[in-house]
Amino acid sequence: MEADTKALKKIMTVEGRYVIPTFQRDYEWTREGQWELLFEDLDSVAGRLGAARVEAEATGSSQARAERSVAPHFLGAVVCDQLPSPTGGLTLSAVIDGQQRLTTLQLLVRGVLDVLQETGSGRARQVKRLLENPEDVIDHPHERYKLWPRRKDRDVWPVAMSDEVPAYGTEDHLYLQARRFFADSVRNSLVDDQGRDRIDDFVDALLDLFKLVVIDLDDNDDAQVIFEVLNGRQTPLAASDLVKNLLFLRGELADEQELEELYDAYWAEFDEPWWKKQIGVGHAARARRDVLLSVWLTAVSGTEANVGRLYGEVRQYLAGGDHKTKDILIELSEYRQAYKAIYGALDSGSPRLAQSYRNLVILKLQTAVPLLAWLRTLPAGRLSLADHERAAGAVESWVLRRMILGANTRGYNAAFLGVLKSAQAAARTPEANIADAVVAALAVSPNSLAWPSDDEITSAFTQDRFYGRFTQERIRLILGAIDAQMRVNNPKTEPAVFDYAQLQIEHLMPQRWEPHWPLPASVGEDPAQRELATSERSAAVDQIGNLTLVTSAFNQGLSNLGWDQKRPELAAQSALQLNLPIATTEHWDEETITARGEALADIACRIWPR
Repeated sequence: MEADTKALKKIMTVEGRYVIPTFQRDYEWTREGQWELLFEDLDSVAGRLGAARVEAEATGSSQARAERSVAPHFLGAVVCDQLPSPTGGLTLSAVIDGQQRLTTLQLLVRGVLDVLQETGSGRARQVKRLLENPEDVIDHPHERYKLWPRRKDRDVWPVAMSDEVPAYGTEDHLYLQARRFFADSVRNSLVDDQGRDRIDDFVDALLDLFKLVVIDLDDNDDAQVIFEVLNGRQTPLAASDLVKNLLFLRGELADEQELEELYDAYWAEFDEPWWKKQIGVGHAARARRDVLLSVWLTAVSGTEANVGRLYGEVRQYLAGGDHKTKDILIELSEYRQAYKAIYGALDSGSPRLAQSYRNLVILKLQTAVPLLAWLRTLPAGRLSLADHERAAGAVESWVLRRMILGANTRGYNAAFLGVLKSAQAAARTPEANIADAVVAALAVSPNSLAWPSDDEITSAFTQDRFYGRFTQERIRLILGAIDAQMRVNNPKTEPAVFDYAQLQIEHLMPQRWEPHWPLPASVGEDPAQRELATSERSAAVDQIGNLTLVTSAFNQGLSNLGWDQKRPELAAQSALQLNLPIATTEHWDEETITARGEALADIACRIWPR
């Protein structure tokens, strides 16, 4: 990044063009909001400059030294992204931030120039160089203008910059209103209280004492972070806004047609509330549309995209190939539809796929989304529905099994990126099966992360603590999936639909078991034996074999009572297949909990096969 403080003359007299991306926001500065303040700043600086000159003349001292003593006025910063330009042609800069400020300065210059031209001032040509490039470097009419506004305003900009003063009206575009205001303001301030002509003071203050910080981005710079810092982190700027401007500006410069139609067809949906909603927490919170762009970029580039540095990474990707704006937008539209299906905002086309997506979303597993989204962009002729379900189910199984073991999640980004590359390599080979490639890539422990075996799952179900180690949401996910599978396996099941997320987790043997659940008589009175038995029971209470789901109709008043009182209430919950075997069990102890854990593990391994 290069950041230089420059006088307006140094910035705008260089041969080149500052281009406002097409879909930046409207020009919004107004007389009451900004124009009056800007002219007051110019009037003040010109006044200080004039006073220094008068004093130097009166004292016979050096006028140049007196002028250098006048403090400049800083106008803030503009952020520019250098764009490719023909060798020997005009330099091109996209205005990433500061379009309101830079546009208003051009209109101020135009207002000053109006007064210079009507008074016949010899300084008019010097000031005009801030607005127009020389004739000998212009190949197209629009290259005349140092600043070229967004497409919506390009018809009025030549009128706003023309030497011919417009016939002003009450409903004029803000550009024309600003030009008129600045010209009138200068015209009314040309003579000071002593009758001294101030035209040179105004011109020199504008050219040399009005200064901007111009930040030119390098390839590795993060425009989004720079924007937020310059604006005190008070003005939200989505990475998707920067990417949008980049995409459509590239299309303009390549003379691609129908950009407005492309915007309406492929981008406008990103302006809807669903896509602007923030997901994640704290500093990691991002709008869904920003996350979607990182999903797309990861999938199409084969490298992990960082949503916090999205603009620079998209810019680098686009610079690396011949990417047409329309092709990119169509591709983004496909990923947008895929993302919505994964997150339940669009029909996934299959109950099995929908279930896999729901479970992965509950686990907040964003690292697998580029792979899942890419799979959805494939035509049915290349990836059948059955294979699609098998691939998504393999991802679900790998993740759920590792979650059940409490396995480390670090390295998931690299793991799923490796699986994605394997699947994409298979897609390029006509005879290869993409679902097989996904399964195989997961089976070989990507990034040294293993796919747990059935024995490991059974061990976890019979020995590990679930309650208190996992969130209740995750426990409901496991038990709900097992109940749903039991319903499928039982042809006599009564029709019922459960929202498992709304059910309550119940300890069959209560956590406060001591009052109504005495230790077996075989334990005896030996303190060491009783301490060991108490420890084993307390551990068994939070195992998954001791957990079930109940509806709100369950009498919580019976929860801590003995098994004889509690079992009939559980029998009333028999609409849940999960509770049918429990209701017929005569007694409930550690041995029963272990046996049920084994039975649940067997079902879980069939739901999420390895």
